[in-house]
Amino acid sequence: MKADPISSVTRPGAAEIRQARAQNPKMRERDLARILDISEAELVASMVGHGARRIAPDFDVLFPGLKDVGTVMALTRNESAVHEKIGPFEKFVNGKRAALMLGAQIDTRMFPSVWVHGFAVEKEDGKDVRRSLQFFDAHGDAVQKIHARPETDRAAWDRLVEALLLDDQTPDVLPVISDAEPFSRKLPSEGSETELRDRWQAMTDPHQFHGMLKDLELDRVSAYELAGDAWAWPLDRSSATTLLRLATSEDIPIMCFVGNRGCIQIHSGEIKTVMEKGPWINVMDPTFHLHLRTDQICHVWAVRKPADVGHVTSVEAFDSDGQQIIQFFGVRGEGNPERSDWRGMVEKLPKLEPSVQLGAAE
Repeated sequence: MKADPISSVTRPGAAEIRQARAQNPKMRERDLARILDISEAELVASMVGHGARRIAPDFDVLFPGLKDVGTVMALTRNESAVHEKIGPFEKFVNGKRAALMLGAQIDTRMFPSVWVHGFAVEKEDGKDVRRSLQFFDAHGDAVQKIHARPETDRAAWDRLVEALLLDDQTPDVLPVISDAEPFSRKLPSEGSETELRDRWQAMTDPHQFHGMLKDLELDRVSAYELAGDAWAWPLDRSSATTLLRLATSEDIPIMCFVGNRGCIQIHSGEIKTVMEKGPWINVMDPTFHLHLRTDQICHVWAVRKPADVGHVTSVEAFDSDGQQIIQFFGVRGEGNPERSDWRGMVEKLPKLEPSVQLGAAE
């Protein structure tokens, strides 16, 4: 029996949330939270004292401690894509505005100010217990979840949880959640087209792109619409699926980025197993799982940006609001040119004619 949706006027308390959870034991937390009209962080917080404990999202304790636990599964998602990497946490580089986790398997970019709520969760699954560390932003949306696996060092995991535990473990207290501002397009102002093209051509590193957009007060899709088809061109909505299948069949290593407000997670390497199920296209490799909702893809763009050697090419998918879902690059070492097989594959993807011809970059 599934719980009935609860009106947003009367928000459920912790006991009511636990009752709904008991009535829907197999439903994903994200889906149940949506039915209850609460955030996922509130749902997890309702379980404090019933399998969950509050922990601090303290990067200086968390990531060095994760290095000791060995193999885990790190999950980062947004509304339309789920990115899972299996392996150890390796080299951690902290920073006030952004932090890095660099490793052969788990490779992330994290923004510490966004990590607000944390929980260590133990959930019975038949005879087994599933353990995870779950972190949420101020709006109650998950930024990253780290799941223990059979090969995880359980003693090191328990030590890490103890080191992160907050003093206040009072049950039936839900976190204060703020409403997130909906994503909105930043449309071009008069004269921004010329400045965009000049600055785009003058870039020497793709990482300069974000700063350029911020200066010009543009979102990515608006910038791509203005750039001219020498720098960006629209692709058929099916191109993300086509790309994954071509990369598999032609053994082309790719970089796959999925992110949210607090974390960007990256896969680098070849992919081997691609499967479709309903609206989802899935990669199911030993150390990399990707789940992408193709029905929520509204725009796909191929994009070129100047780099230290030549330029690099990406394929980027967006939802109906213009918010980025997923981004693909070819694997490339710094100081090396872009792989010709990756570039050729992108150039073969089916193009769309832009609704307005804006001209080409010089």
